Amino acid sequence: QVHLVETGGGLVQPGGSLRLSCAASGSNVRLNTMAWYRQAPGKQREFVAFITSGGNTNYTESVKGRFTIFRNNAKNSVYLQMTSLNPEDTAVYYCNLPKTPGPWGQGTQVTVSS
Repeated sequence: QVHLVETGGGLVQPGGSLRLSCAASGSNVRLNTMAWYRQAPGKQREFVAFITSGGNTNYTESVKGRFTIFRNNAKNSVYLQMTSLNPEDTAVYYCNLPKTPGPWGQGTQVTVSS
């Protein structure tokens, strides 16, 4: 069973950047589509971005041009580079396998505030 650990969140000012990391064990990141999700206070968890085993990526409209998903196969990890952050990006961010979801990790809190 896959085990996912998200790190890299924090408090950042509007316009700032963060890089989130997702370390996966029990599943080979290279062979699977991996995705990032987020859940803002009082809202449902939503899709943010995915990367396929072939390297194709897709993003939700609100983060296109600002976020980049990529992976490091050697570290069995997936990352989310976030730039031009705004308060609407404030949420707990999670990673998972969209096709064969595993248990959700604890997530990593991203807070965008001045």
